[in-house]
Amino acid sequence: MGHALRSTATGFANFLRDHARWLRRLQWIIVAFYLFLLIVPALLPLPDRSASVFNNLTIFAQFAFWGVWWPFVLLSMPLLGRAWCGWFCPEGMLSEWASEHGQGRAIPKWMRWGGWPFVAFALTTIYGQLVSVYQYPLAVLAVLGGSTAAAMVVGWRYGRNKRVWCKYLCPVNGVFQLLAKLAPWHYKVSEAAWRHPERRTEAINCAPLVPLRHMKGAADCHMCGRCSDYRGAIQLTPRSPETEVVHVETGDHWQTALIVFGLMGLAVGAFLWSASPWFVTLKQAQATWLVEHDIYWPLAQNAPWFILTHYPDANDTFSWLDAEVILVFIFGAALFVGGAVYLGLWLASRCLTGAPPASAAPVVRDASGAPLQVRVGLDRLAQALIPAAGVGVFLGLSATTLTLLQHEGMSTSWALGVRFTFLGLALAWSVRLLWRVSGTGGCGVVRRLSAVGLASLGVVPFCLAWVLFFAVW
Repeated sequence: MGHALRSTATGFANFLRDHARWLRRLQWIIVAFYLFLLIVPALLPLPDRSASVFNNLTIFAQFAFWGVWWPFVLLSMPLLGRAWCGWFCPEGMLSEWASEHGQGRAIPKWMRWGGWPFVAFALTTIYGQLVSVYQYPLAVLAVLGGSTAAAMVVGWRYGRNKRVWCKYLCPVNGVFQLLAKLAPWHYKVSEAAWRHPERRTEAINCAPLVPLRHMKGAADCHMCGRCSDYRGAIQLTPRSPETEVVHVETGDHWQTALIVFGLMGLAVGAFLWSASPWFVTLKQAQATWLVEHDIYWPLAQNAPWFILTHYPDANDTFSWLDAEVILVFIFGAALFVGGAVYLGLWLASRCLTGAPPASAAPVVRDASGAPLQVRVGLDRLAQALIPAAGVGVFLGLSATTLTLLQHEGMSTSWALGVRFTFLGLALAWSVRLLWRVSGTGGCGVVRRLSAVGLASLGVVPFCLAWVLFFAVW
């Protein structure tokens, strides 16, 4: 069974490699569809209350982008790796195409900064909330269209036939990297075969700039198949979905920031503020204080649509006070929810760091089978929370899906059970990963149980936030 699965995977990867032109044509079709849904609805009048997915292009585009596209792109990452990036992504395709016809300049040092995945995700998330990106086509054009334009400019200016934008600046690159670590597939590299190739092979172009010889996991690979069987050393191979987190990935502080304060903090605030009675209470309290002190400019609703939501015809406009309270709510979630998660991980790491190895501790090995000495610190433990963090973002995005389905008159009474099932399974998987990762340092059972318990306690506010969103508010 295992041999048949590996043979099928190899055959599929070779098919992708040998039919790259077909894949490029498919990508151009997706680009055309993407640009149509991005641009045309922004030129049309806003839909009225009777509009639906079936009779209004704007509502259809909204459902396509936020009801289907983005939630299920996220879901595809732990199932297929970054296949979306390599097979379908219009932004990556346009960036690579621009790079093929561009200046080919060297990638500047500032662009290689490791914090861009977190910063780009945070800025895009916050800006999207301020302009109501899930509701209005002009906001979609500003957020997605602006990102696509920037991707093409970066591609035209830097690199040669590369996806420089995807590698360093894409707002969701960091999220995709994290989720792809859970994929049950990866392109495995044989160092021995690389050093002694069975046959000569022409040089290949790895558009996402992955160092192929030293590739250990699926985080950066776009699964495009171009490197399949290169030098007889690279094969698409099935693996355990836990392999990369437990045996390969050590994590770093920027990935920890993205998991803890990004996906489990900022994103929670971005999804929850519009449903929270706390938001209304805070806004009313501040508005009352401003009026009592004759300060009226924060109540003005005069910002243009590309800075704050401003659609008077739809009776939907944000004041400067709205913007301030939204920011307070989002950053408050990052501080209290993300901070609790971070504290739990820090305490867990203190239990494990510097602990003497258990007498019967197993020998930990990497993906190639070599002995591996691992320091189980905070950054490494944070990798175990990828399932919980990823499911949180998926559930938040799918809330738009459910809202649109309700607007079409469909029953969503089943949603609550499905939501809690997804969340519960993800949390259980994260706890299992915490246990396995804690064991890679050779600590005893008591220390490992303490570490898992402390890290799990840190996740409690994250769980409570979703309970409030799903069942209370």
